[in-house]
Amino acid sequence: MRVDAVSGSGFPISFDTLAPDQGGVAASPTESVLAALAACTAMDVASIMRKKRQQVDRYQIAVTAETGDEHPQVFTSIVVEHRIVGDVSAEAVRRSVELSATGYCPVNAMLSRSVQIEHRYRLQRTADGPPTAEEVVVVTGPAPG
Repeated sequence: MRVDAVSGSGFPISFDTLAPDQGGVAASPTESVLAALAACTAMDVASIMRKKRQQVDRYQIAVTAETGDEHPQVFTSIVVEHRIVGDVSAEAVRRSVELSATGYCPVNAMLSRSVQIEHRYRLQRTADGPPTAEEVVVVTGPAPG
C-alpha cells in the first residue's frame, strides 16, 4: 500500500508498506520517523560543529530501533550514532550531540516521551583509519520499566 501526502509547507512525501523487493517505492511510516530523527539531529550537530569551526570531512548518522512484538509494534529503544570523519575535537562532537539530544531537536523530544534514545558518536581522523574516539553521550527518554 502506498500513500502520497503533502506536508504543511507544500512538499510531497510518499510512504509505502512494501519492501523494495516486493515492489515498494518509498519508506514505511516508521522508517520515516527514524529518518526524521536522523535529519533533525544531523542539522543541529552540523550547525553547532560549524559554529565551533570544526573541520568535518564526512558526517553520517545511523539510526537503529527495536520494536515490540505485539501490535501496534512501537519502538522500544532507539540508538542514534553520529559517524564523523575529520580533524575535529572529540569534546566538540560530544557537546554538539548532547546539545541536540537534550535541547534542540524537537523530533528527539517528542520520541523521548515514550522511548529511550541512546545518542552516541564515533570519530575518525581519516576515512580509512580506526576510530579515534567513541562514546555514549546521553540517553534520553523515560526510565525503563
